[in-house]
Amino acid sequence: MNRSSSTTISAELGLRLVVPQQTIVPLVASLYYSRRDPYAVRMAFHVGTDEPVEWIFARDLLAAGMQGRHGEGDVHVWPSAQSCEDADGLEVIEATATAEAAVLNIELSSPFGQAHFEAPARALSAFLRRTYQIVPAGRESDFVDVDAELNDLFRQS
Repeated sequence: MNRSSSTTISAELGLRLVVPQQTIVPLVASLYYSRRDPYAVRMAFHVGTDEPVEWIFARDLLAAGMQGRHGEGDVHVWPSAQSCEDADGLEVIEATATAEAAVLNIELSSPFGQAHFEAPARALSAFLRRTYQIVPAGRESDFVDVDAELNDLFRQS
């Protein structure tokens, strides 16, 4: 297993907020992935001068969303263009080479409203590849310290 000395991956990403009147609003989001929370990706949206708005969702959801529409409840992810699979049928975490402008659609819902973002598929693909270098797909449980998590829960109760 390839274990990098780094335990956290981050990236800045230019997104486009798609609003109902077909207006596009550019904004910046920060992506974070940590070996300490190997199942989750954090996305912080920088909107104004206040603290960023942060959403946390499964890394697997972003990867699956590169292939087709996925998600339940508050988060849905889907590509704007066809993606490809490798010879073994495993998902390739990148847009097709000819789809330079391919986007990954991310739709977020909360009691306060709904937002639809377009993110550059290649940049998200590169981010995901970096996360798999520190925690390979399917090996997330190797990086979870169950005893420490249980101790934290008991201390909080």
